[in-house]
Amino acid sequence: MFSRLSRLSRPWALAVCAVPVVALLAVAGLAPLPFTVAQPGQTTNVLGADKGKPVITISGAPVRKTDGQLRMTTIVATGPSVDVDFGDVLDAWIRADRAVLPHDVVYPSGQSDEQIEKHNTAEMVKSQNSAVQAALGYLKKDPDTVKVGLNLADVGGPSAGLLFSLGIVDKLDGDGAGGDLTGGRTVAGTGTIDADGKVGAVGGVALKTQAAARDGATVFLVPKAECDAAEAELPDGLRLIPVTELKDAVSSLRALEKGGQVPQC
Repeated sequence: MFSRLSRLSRPWALAVCAVPVVALLAVAGLAPLPFTVAQPGQTTNVLGADKGKPVITISGAPVRKTDGQLRMTTIVATGPSVDVDFGDVLDAWIRADRAVLPHDVVYPSGQSDEQIEKHNTAEMVKSQNSAVQAALGYLKKDPDTVKVGLNLADVGGPSAGLLFSLGIVDKLDGDGAGGDLTGGRTVAGTGTIDADGKVGAVGGVALKTQAAARDGATVFLVPKAECDAAEAELPDGLRLIPVTELKDAVSSLRALEKGGQVPQC
């Protein structure tokens, strides 16, 4: 008799226990989590224009006409004040074109939206200055003579530095023999750069390769330290070229055009 009652009571017991569990999951699903969801963002050809203005302007030296494209890449993340819940995180984990990142990795904790925007803008300006110094130093151009202006709206952070430098080199020198540094291709990439031309890691490269392929790139320049991350979700038809310095990127693109040996991840 005891055994029979136990068997009959078990489903009811499980049902009663399940009520608070379901309620807890429902609350957890709606509660904000300390994450940010990112996805592929815009790409911009630094050899062209942005919002009707040339991205790169140069005075004090002859500027050559370019035919290829050098596309800087970005990611778009949920805003610093936007709540991300369990459903958002689960969806991002399932999809290849989304990434879940710790909120404090993307946005400094304890700062307002305005402070974060100001910080990102300052990082972009610093990156642009370093990109100009690196490119002119590589070409042995006098910065007091050759003046370079960079214009890119609605983008913050330092990750476009490498592409800015390459754009300046292409406009002033090309492949060194009068042709495009790109060989007429659509080349994309990412990477910080310092005044000495050293390339640094940036994060989000798996999403940036998707943005590059979406916008027609066939070659992607990636900081060497991030090769593994770039290969994780690499789109078909997109070739990775690892770089550690500006001169590496230039020499690799020149070798690519001439059919020479090009580094691989």
